[in-house]
Amino acid sequence: MTRLPSRALLATLALATSAPEAFATDINTGDLAGAYHATFCPRLEAELKTARFGYTCKPSQGTVENIKRVIADPRQVGFGQLDILALEGVLAGNAPPVVVMRRDDARECLFAVTRNPDIQSYGHLAANAAKLRFILPPEGSGSFATFKFLKTVDPDGLGKAGQVTTVKDTDEAIRLALAADDTVTLFVQFPDPDNARFKLVNDQGGHFVPVIDRAILRPQVGDQKIYFAQETQVANASWSKSGTKVVTACTPLVVFTGSPERVTDPKALQDHRDLIATVRALKTETMMPPEGLFARFWKRTMELSGATTEDLLKYSEEAREKALPYIERAKQATEKAIDAAKPAIDRAAEESKRLIEKAKEEAKELLDKGKPPATAPAKPEAPKQ
Repeated sequence: MTRLPSRALLATLALATSAPEAFATDINTGDLAGAYHATFCPRLEAELKTARFGYTCKPSQGTVENIKRVIADPRQVGFGQLDILALEGVLAGNAPPVVVMRRDDARECLFAVTRNPDIQSYGHLAANAAKLRFILPPEGSGSFATFKFLKTVDPDGLGKAGQVTTVKDTDEAIRLALAADDTVTLFVQFPDPDNARFKLVNDQGGHFVPVIDRAILRPQVGDQKIYFAQETQVANASWSKSGTKVVTACTPLVVFTGSPERVTDPKALQDHRDLIATVRALKTETMMPPEGLFARFWKRTMELSGATTEDLLKYSEEAREKALPYIERAKQATEKAIDAAKPAIDRAAEESKRLIEKAKEEAKELLDKGKPPATAPAKPEAPKQ
């Protein structure tokens, strides 16, 4: 009597252990040493294996390549920056090819770096974009894609950047950008002050330029913001000085996959829907890096209040305005004055039009009164003799 239940239990456990995985494919990340591959992906991979999905972390060149892989095979998964997904247009339309499964609190931030002491805000950067030289990471990188996105959202500022050069990696871009006063680089990075790149900027005599502007914070995907204004620490405190902080725009890290509608096999479609439901049900703390890895800079990164953000936006706008040439400022002032006067001009035109129409009607009435009747009354016949 005691053996039968035991054998039945063993048989059930054996069957569960040998049950096939739903399907096996890739979680596309980034560079082998990067945070996507080394920190975030292993946690997701472990959770999916527990749920009987045989997914494996696979390195790539970053978000742009991850999007291409997911579009080629909708069952694949990718890590990426939300701004690049917006730039590529894969979340728009009635039938987008990609769906976001996770959007947690992890955000990558935009850092502009130069040694030019006159460039202290994004307004300075945007107003002088046509004269500056931009040295950027490779074209396939997330940093380069973010730069392209900023050009599209700010065509009158960064959109005028003409001298753009790409180099082999972010470290080289930083070194070259800090070699002259007319050079700038922009890269996307998790805000960890212990990162060697942040130390490189400080060691080379460069400074961080806040990437904050109304044009940058305005874009959305659906009803979701793409960039958030955050205060981040870029240098640790020492015995002689306090830690250095910079306010900049940060974009969420997302986990995405192909839209279920693009999976044609019925069995694979059911597995894919189960995958999406499984990933979305994971707790936030499960997806975030463990204590001791990124916990330090999460605590040092703070989203700004609306009032503080507004002050920074005004500072950037004023800097952009002052940096423009005199003629350009006069032209913009004239355009603003005309725009401000348009309502009054339009109202005056409408009133003038109304008065003219009224005068026409009154004149018509007067003319009508002075006219003989349309049919004159017949004269009475003279009496016959």
